Amino acid sequence: MGADEVSGLVTDGVLTILKVALPMLSIGLIVGLIISILQATTQVNEQTIVFVSKILAVFISLIVFGQWMLAQLQDFTLRVFDRIVGG
Repeated sequence: MGADEVSGLVTDGVLTILKVALPMLSIGLIVGLIISILQATTQVNEQTIVFVSKILAVFISLIVFGQWMLAQLQDFTLRVFDRIVGG
C-alpha cells in the first residue's frame, strides 16, 4: 500500500466521519441556538434547560438518522475491505 492509497483512505475516512456526524451536530447546534435565544428574551439563565434539550435533540436525531448513518459506515467499511483485498 503506497502513500497515495493511504492518503486516499484517510481522506475517505475523514469525509465519512464528517458526513455521519453532521446531522447530529447541526441539530444540536440549532436547538442550542433556539434555546439560547429564548433564554435571552425571557431572562431565564438556567443551564440545564440547554443541556437537556440538546441531549434530547441529539438522541432523537440519532434515532431518525441512525439507519442512514449505519449504512454510510458499512459502505466505508466495505470500501476499506475491498482496498485490502484488491491489494
